[in-house]
Amino acid sequence: MSSLSRELVFLILQFLDEEKFKETVHKLEQESTFFFNMRYFEDMVTNGEWDEVEKYLSGFTKVDDNRYSMKIFFEIRKQKYLEALDKQDRAKAVDILVKDLKVFAAFNEELFKEITQLLTLDNFRHNEQLSKYGDTKSARGIMLAELKKLIEANPVFRDKLQFPTLKNSRLRTLINQSLNWQHQLCKTPRTNPDIKTLFVDHSCGQQNGARAPSPVTNPLMGAVPKAGGFPPLSAHGPFQPTPAALPTSLAGWMANPSPVPHPSASAGPIGLASANNAAAILKRPRTPPTNNPTMDYQTADSDHVMKRTRPFGISDEQVNNLPVNLLPVAYSSQSHGQSSYSSDDLPKTVVMTLSQGSTVKSMDFHPLQQILLLVGTNMGDIMVWDIGSRDRIAHRNFKVWELGSCSVALQASLSNDYSASVNRVVWSPDGTLCSVAYSKHIVHIYSYHGGDDLRNHLEIEAHSGSVNDLAFSYPNKQLCVVTCGEDRVIKVWDAVTGGKQYTFEGHEAPVYSVCPHHKENIQFIFSTATDGKIKAWLYDNMGSRVDYDAPGHSSTTMAYSADGTRLFSCGTNKEGESSLVEWNESEGAVKRTYHGLGKRSVGVVQFDTTKNRFLAAGDEFMIKFWDMDNINLLTSADADGGLPASPCIRFNKDGILLAVSTTDNGVKILANAEGIRLLRTVENRPFDASRVASATVVKAPSMGAFPSTNVTVGTSLADRAPPVAAMVGINNDARSLADVKPRIADEAVDKSRIWKMTEINEPSQCRSLKLPDSLGSMRVARLIYTNQGVAILALAANGVHKLWKWQRNDRNSSGKATASIQPQLWQPNSGILMTNDISDTNPEDAVSCFALSKNDSYVMSASGGKISLFNMMTFKTMTTFMPPPPAATFLAFHPQDNNIIAIGMDDSTIQIYNVRVDEVKTKLKGHQKRITGLAFSHVLNVLVSSGADSQLCVWSTDGWEKQASKFLQMPNGRAPAPLADTRVQFHLDQTHLIAVHETQIAIYEAPKLECLKQWVPREASGPITHATYSCDSQSIYVSFEDGSVGVLTASTLRLRCRINPTAYLLPNPSLRAHPLVIAAHPSEPNQFALGLSDGGVHVLEPLESEGRWGSPPPTENGAGPSTASGNTISEQPQR
Repeated sequence: MSSLSRELVFLILQFLDEEKFKETVHKLEQESTFFFNMRYFEDMVTNGEWDEVEKYLSGFTKVDDNRYSMKIFFEIRKQKYLEALDKQDRAKAVDILVKDLKVFAAFNEELFKEITQLLTLDNFRHNEQLSKYGDTKSARGIMLAELKKLIEANPVFRDKLQFPTLKNSRLRTLINQSLNWQHQLCKTPRTNPDIKTLFVDHSCGQQNGARAPSPVTNPLMGAVPKAGGFPPLSAHGPFQPTPAALPTSLAGWMANPSPVPHPSASAGPIGLASANNAAAILKRPRTPPTNNPTMDYQTADSDHVMKRTRPFGISDEQVNNLPVNLLPVAYSSQSHGQSSYSSDDLPKTVVMTLSQGSTVKSMDFHPLQQILLLVGTNMGDIMVWDIGSRDRIAHRNFKVWELGSCSVALQASLSNDYSASVNRVVWSPDGTLCSVAYSKHIVHIYSYHGGDDLRNHLEIEAHSGSVNDLAFSYPNKQLCVVTCGEDRVIKVWDAVTGGKQYTFEGHEAPVYSVCPHHKENIQFIFSTATDGKIKAWLYDNMGSRVDYDAPGHSSTTMAYSADGTRLFSCGTNKEGESSLVEWNESEGAVKRTYHGLGKRSVGVVQFDTTKNRFLAAGDEFMIKFWDMDNINLLTSADADGGLPASPCIRFNKDGILLAVSTTDNGVKILANAEGIRLLRTVENRPFDASRVASATVVKAPSMGAFPSTNVTVGTSLADRAPPVAAMVGINNDARSLADVKPRIADEAVDKSRIWKMTEINEPSQCRSLKLPDSLGSMRVARLIYTNQGVAILALAANGVHKLWKWQRNDRNSSGKATASIQPQLWQPNSGILMTNDISDTNPEDAVSCFALSKNDSYVMSASGGKISLFNMMTFKTMTTFMPPPPAATFLAFHPQDNNIIAIGMDDSTIQIYNVRVDEVKTKLKGHQKRITGLAFSHVLNVLVSSGADSQLCVWSTDGWEKQASKFLQMPNGRAPAPLADTRVQFHLDQTHLIAVHETQIAIYEAPKLECLKQWVPREASGPITHATYSCDSQSIYVSFEDGSVGVLTASTLRLRCRINPTAYLLPNPSLRAHPLVIAAHPSEPNQFALGLSDGGVHVLEPLESEGRWGSPPPTENGAGPSTASGNTISEQPQR
């Protein structure tokens, strides 16, 4: 089948899905085998529709296709068999055994015998291997997780798990365009053509009914008209539409309307894409045209863009006047491949209760570590709970940090009553800050470093009276906190310095809530007041752009769906009537009103959203749930009782946990099956603070059938700002953040060292290439060039390896890696992947490691499970060994013997292992925490190790005795995270080495480990994530958590070039990817590759005209090579 015919099938699938032909959709998926609908498959498995499951699967694969397919069918049939046994339906179990399971006896007769013996047991759980089998629902959930892994690894399903990215109603769009073209050819075009059929070509020359088909009718998807084949849409077309009336709600803020003629259908869409012109567009909305050059059949393509970029209150008429639309385009929020979730997906099972001691007022789950819950109470207490261990790991009481700096009004209020209630608690999008709004004037911002390390960062007297709400936002690439209060004002504050950025005035009642958001590059804020007014503001001090009434004039909170495309609000008026609605942003009107809220609510009903699918509200002593596309109540849960009339509720980011407040000053945690599995996984694991403090573990968003172009991290009110990279000042600098009020660094600037380095900010200033990837995105844990320099190997956090190879051709005669030519994501003909053993490992907890043999023929790798040895040509697993515990955390081949590898372990030991004889020769003990780095020197015959304890050790490779050890010298005021990685790498001279830590780069001389130099980065760059020598050891490439890359001159540790993320990443403030690993080309000293937190791999090189990254700084006294211990170089801010 041709590629165009294949694409036509996808268009038909989309059309059928939008028209709700559900059975037909899945039948076509199965028969065409182009798209495997994972969501549909999950629903069938969850509901136990086994016959339908196998029928659907059989369209894509058969039992004997490969080992993955065999395992998939076996797991399904085994589950069906066990469920029959569990129901004591022996006859059915025997039938399944004979008809379904016997086929597997040919492959594993012993297993079949064991399955047969289950018939003899009263309860199959008496079998040791099945002793942990729970109920049917949980068993299906566990099996489903395994099936998804098998399907994703199965080469049969390659390129079939993701629906192509299409604009809504693409088939309708193409038909509309065709009719538009046909109408251009009409000899006597009518003003308002009446289209009644698609079976024949349109013509205005005769009655448009059934007529003889045109002799030149082309088959659909046949020859595509060439550009210019139809007459251009001129300015003198036949249609003169009547101007549409502007919505009355816009009349008050539409200042000088200027008529803008509508472009022809072939022109690009009119949107609000320019940030610089956003305010002007809002103040002077486009008016409809007074004449239209042609009949413009509206296209989903253009309208979809407009709807994405149009802020609340800009009407469709103002942006585009389309009087005739033959096939109205439906903008369904239901994308193909995203079937309705079952109510079983909702967290409704109570798994624990946490006692707070006072009434809970606000809660927020950590955006990265989703088992951390921040809670604020009416007594001013804030607490951080680790849900996995049920421990309260941090606690702060209300206290004004600098009473003398407070206003007279606040001091007077506190003298009468030194207490305050928490109104809102919110994590920052990266989880390194949390902010608290109090009922008395004050906002507190804490920096969070993991564990109980919650440090005072900023105290802001934000409002006169109560601070009613706050949220983080990211205007102008700057992390800010938006607050609102009883004084009827909204304010925006710099989250780092505490400086006030904007003040918005215009409400006539206390401001109840704020909701920052962005559409493309337009940043704005919604605010709601207690009188029911809704206003919208741009960051420009030009006043409110929108003035609407909330339903019932209620005190309202607003929230977007997680993907940022749908806007909801929930509120309660003074009579106790509550409303939950979805808004049509373009018209400023209510799109749908959800039924089921009480008419006499006590307090303001709180709500939340999750999974782009569900709404939840705390009302009438229970939690009520809705499907976003259905106005009727989906289900409710009372959480086993004990809830207040209007409980406070909060989902975690993945929607698998739900926190709800109780009447007895507690919080109940509810979970679905996936949430229960998560808690079981972590309940016995000690809390690893470094995973929070480093903020490098970022879980990739779930991928639906249509990847969102505008992803917003978080699910509702507190997660409405795009995420930002962690700041080093937030993570590591205790000096600047322990102070209540921000202060200017008083370190004297050595003017002799001020030197203007090279700043690379634009893509045009360097050569960069993002490597193609069809295997899905998961953060890159390890990255390396092959020794020949012709390929790059990456290891993702899910244990999957990816290999990119460059081809030798006329454009690339050497065949080596380059940023100028796209490589191929290579796989052998078998289609298998090199996948590590991760069966019992949480990917977020696992430490990935690999090592490549000198001849590039095989790779040794581990991802928290057994170590695997893969053949790099066939991708086949040659052997596996060393099952955890302990798990391998670092691997290094012996430079003289490829059969000897050093294996760093998470129990702090190093095992010297002989692969050929499968024997551990010796164990080295000297570290206190897991091993994070290993490096051999073939000149000194030593092995240098580094650990999460920030210690370096030197071991002789002759007798494996320890020769020296030394702890890193921490920069003043900077405390490392408890498990911060330390990496080591030898210089080409095999005597000097660099130690890489999140706080520093240091040069040591082996074997005595004398520290020669130390370089400490500026605070604003964030922690160092990785660093490596260039292949000639003349440069050091350093990656940072803010996305930037620094190039140091190795001999002096002077920064000579900084590459900012804007030079190699597309701007996307809602998904702030940053490098986790960096690899240097083995023979090109100015080329390196980055592995990012979003799964991307980028290759960077300087411009050919430049030839290198910046110029080295001038040699100065003390700036050259030095052997003086403790020679520390701090990077100075560049002007």
